[in-house]
Amino acid sequence: MSIWESLAVLAAGIGAGTINTIVGSGTLITFPVLLGIGLPPVTATVSNALGLIPGSVSGAIGYREELKGQRRLVLRLGVAAAAGGLGGAVLLLTLPSTAFETIVPVLVALALVLVVLQPRISAVVQRRRARTGTVTRTDGGPVLFGGLLLASVYGGYFTAAQGIIYLSLMGMLLDDTLQRLNAVKNVLAAIVNSIAALFFLFVADFDWTAVLLIAVGSAVGGQLGAKVGRRLPPVALRIFIVVVGTLAIVQLLLP
Repeated sequence: MSIWESLAVLAAGIGAGTINTIVGSGTLITFPVLLGIGLPPVTATVSNALGLIPGSVSGAIGYREELKGQRRLVLRLGVAAAAGGLGGAVLLLTLPSTAFETIVPVLVALALVLVVLQPRISAVVQRRRARTGTVTRTDGGPVLFGGLLLASVYGGYFTAAQGIIYLSLMGMLLDDTLQRLNAVKNVLAAIVNSIAALFFLFVADFDWTAVLLIAVGSAVGGQLGAKVGRRLPPVALRIFIVVVGTLAIVQLLLP
């Protein structure tokens, strides 16, 4: 790897760490760069997953204030994230690289629609609960657990736009602010990346130089993303999610 290629990977890591902390989809920055320097697709995916762990942890630490009072929820959903992440890592090494090409843009598009409509749908749900006297479940119930399990399978396989899917699911099923949900999303992403990476360490090929460069960059980006993301008002954060998600769909659909 030349010095310019190394700088490109480092810069991609910073960008990915920043974007992942605010919303997700950072893999769409690092993955093309790793392919561009000549890494095979699976090696690039594995190296990327390993390198993004420090960024996920850094972002979660940056959102630690928003995590207060959410320990029980994080532990419960963390089980789904860990199981799904391991399942996705196994699928990466057994399925063809094109396995998710068709469904991923559809998933991301659906998640974006839910993110946009979430305030309106939540208001309707709250009015209905007020009429029927039912109480909001603080953990999202089995529907959220199952949804996050499936989203984490995809996350362990590729991770692109995984955060957007997490936010859309939690936004629909939990009565909380977008910033607090984003904090939980960062922890879940860290769990998925870590579980998948531990599996990859023993069974897959990766490039240590690329891993270290992305790790350093994503750790820096995680702190940058937390500083920026925590200052965004709900409407601005929602708009940012939609913009990043739309760009992700365009990139995923390009040949």
